[in-house]
Parts: sequence; structure tokens; C-alpha cells
Amino acid sequence: MNGLIPPFDFQQVFVMPWTAGLSSYGWSTLMGFLVATACGLIGTYLILRRMALVGDAISHSVLPGLAIGFLVANSRGSWVMFLGALGAGIVTTILIELIHKKSRVKQDAAIGITFSSLFAIGVILISLYASKVDLDQECVLYGEIGTVWTDVPVTVLGVTLGPAAVVRMGAVTLVTALLIALFYKELLVSSFDAGLAFSLGINATVVHYSLMSMLSVVVVSAFESVGAILVIAMLILPGATASLLSQRLPVILGLTVVHAAVSAVLGTHLALWLNCSIAAAMVVMGAILFTLAWVFSPSQGLLRRWIWLRAEKTEAAVAQTEEAL
Repeated sequence: MNGLIPPFDFQQVFVMPWTAGLSSYGWSTLMGFLVATACGLIGTYLILRRMALVGDAISHSVLPGLAIGFLVANSRGSWVMFLGALGAGIVTTILIELIHKKSRVKQDAAIGITFSSLFAIGVILISLYASKVDLDQECVLYGEIGTVWTDVPVTVLGVTLGPAAVVRMGAVTLVTALLIALFYKELLVSSFDAGLAFSLGINATVVHYSLMSMLSVVVVSAFESVGAILVIAMLILPGATASLLSQRLPVILGLTVVHAAVSAVLGTHLALWLNCSIAAAMVVMGAILFTLAWVFSPSQGLLRRWIWLRAEKTEAAVAQTEEAL
């Protein structure tokens, strides 16, 4: 057992990240919080619309966008790669809708067809131009959140804001939150009933494509730090956890942010203890928080249901006894 689980050092795991290691682990934790917040806020609406797998599709389809962006510009500059991946994400959204609406193929099948095909195209491009496309496969799959602090710092009016990746993710998270606040009614109505939205003068189609475009921006922005696989979990876990604790959308959105903060901080500590990927550890902590909510939710938890079923059986037994007497 000692060989499987590293020894626990409280000083190294809980104190060092916020003292000697603050300049590196502080930025990684902040990046994790920003990614989980942006993904969680968007993901909440995907869950309401039963479209959680669209995030999976976009996260996989950015691979050909990255490869094409590099081949066209012959540069690994952040903005070149970002625009290439963003273009691929938007194309993915359009293709899913076209396949779904212009054929008898259901949406889940359209998602599977689109993301698997585009991901395969990306693999082929990298295989054909391996000598020209310098992409780290581990970065593509798992991200490099632990090294975001080494990114080029952004300076505005003589003030250093922080590493470029963190500043960019912070801007995306802020814009996402502002757009949700500004178009809260439109998103709410169109997510539950598109017909009602049209009757109220809300163009549900425009809202849908706007949401998908913002999803593409969020996924592509998060891709660099958490990779294609882990971004899926960050899209689903915060909103799914919050929806177990409340049925009011404003509360769910607030709990999503709390989930993002707790999973980011505890994930950093877990990664230090186990000496593993920080992004993966954040997702594991998010899954643990989901499990706790699943078990102990006051309205939908397994424990609450068990107590309710036990009480119901007791009442039935008492009623049968009274009838027998």
C-alpha cells in the first residue's frame, strides 16, 4: 500500500503551494478555477438542453483546427492556434445541426459522426505532416495547466496582469458571465421551451447558435490548459453537481462557481500529494464533490431517497398491521 500511495506531508501539500510555490501553483489554481467556471456556466445550459455531448464533440474537433492553423501560418503563436481551433469548433457546431436537421439522423448520432470524423482528420493531418506540425500529444489530450505560469506575461498601462493564457481565460470567463447575465431570460426560456421563446419574440435559433459559438470559444480557450479529454468533465461536473442541490437556475449558476473554486483548490493539493496531473486532480475532486451531492442532496440524494423509501415501507407495514387487527 505504501508503494501505491505516496506519504502525506502536510507542509508540502497544504502550505508550500501558498508560500514558496505561490508564483507557480497560484496561477495554475487560478487557471483551473477560471476554466471550470467558464465551462460550468456554459455546461449548465447544455445540461438543460440535453446537449452535454456537444462539448465533447467540439473538444475533439479542435485537433484539425490546430493542425491547419499551424500549416497555414507556419507558427505556433497562441492567436494563430486559437483562431484555427475556434474555426474548427464553429464548423463542428454547424455540421452537427446540418446533419441533425437535414436528415433523419438523431442529434446524438450526429454528434458522434461529426466529432469522430473531424478528430480522425486531425490525426491524419498530424501523421502526414508530422515533421511540420509540432504538437505535443500529451498536451492535446491532458493540457499543461501546471506550466501556465511560464507563459509570456501581459502588461497593460505598465501593470503586469499575469501570464497570457490566464489573462485570456479570465477575459473569456468574464465575457461568458456577462453574456449570461445580459441574456438570462432568453437563455432560460429557449432552453426549456423553444416554442414559447418564439411566441415571446425570442429567436431561439439565434440564441442556440450564439450559445454554441460561445461554447466553442470557451472550449478552445480551456483546451490549452486542460486538454481535449478533461475539458468535457469541466463542462458537465459543475452544473450536474449544482443541479442536484437546487432546482432554481440562479442558485445552480452560483453553486457552479463554488464547485469550480473548491475543485480547483483541492485538486491542486491532491496533485501535489500524488505527484500527478493538476488538471486531472481537479476533475477528480470535482467528481468527488458530485458524488457527495449525489449521496447527501437534501432533495434528490440517495440517502434522502433511502430514508423516504424506508418510511414509506414502514407506513405500509403499519397500515397492513392495523387492517389485520
